[in-house]
Amino acid sequence: MPAVTLNRFNSAPADDLRPLLGDCLSVPRWADEVLALRPFADRATLLSVATSRARELTNDELHLAMAAHPRIGERKDGDAWSQAEQSGVDGSVATRLLDANVRYEDRFGHIYLVFASGRSGEELLTILESRLGNDPATELRIVNEELAKIAIRRLEQLVTT
Repeated sequence: MPAVTLNRFNSAPADDLRPLLGDCLSVPRWADEVLALRPFADRATLLSVATSRARELTNDELHLAMAAHPRIGERKDGDAWSQAEQSGVDGSVATRLLDANVRYEDRFGHIYLVFASGRSGEELLTILESRLGNDPATELRIVNEELAKIAIRRLEQLVTT
C-alpha cells in the first residue's frame, strides 16, 4: 500500500498509477476516468470525483470488482488491503460468516460485499443477514455503494497531501 502525494498523483505517468487505482477498485474504466481528469486542485476534489465515478458502475463492472475481493471472513494471501479491512473478523464468528456467505451467494449469485473497516465480525454478520431480504437489483445497488466506500477509503490511504 504505497502512498503518493497529490502532486505525484497529478504528474505521474498513468501507467504507473493504474495498478494502484486497480487495487482501490478493480474496474479499469473507473481508473481511466479518474486519471483522465487530472490534475486535481486538491485531495478533496480527487476524492469527490472518484466517489461519483465509483457510484456509476455497470452490473458487469460490479461483478468484475467483486471478483477482486475475498469473502468476508476469508483472507487472500498477499492482499494487504482486505487483511487490514477485515481485521475485526476473528475465529469466533468466522464459521457463522462462512455459512451466511453461502446462503447469500445462493440467493444473489455473487459474494457478500460490505465496507468492513472498523466493523466487528458480529456487525458484518448482522448486516449480511439484514441484506438477505433484498431483491437482486436493490442488492446490486447496495454493493455498488459499498464498493465505492471501499475504493474511496483505499484512495484516501493511497493519496496524501
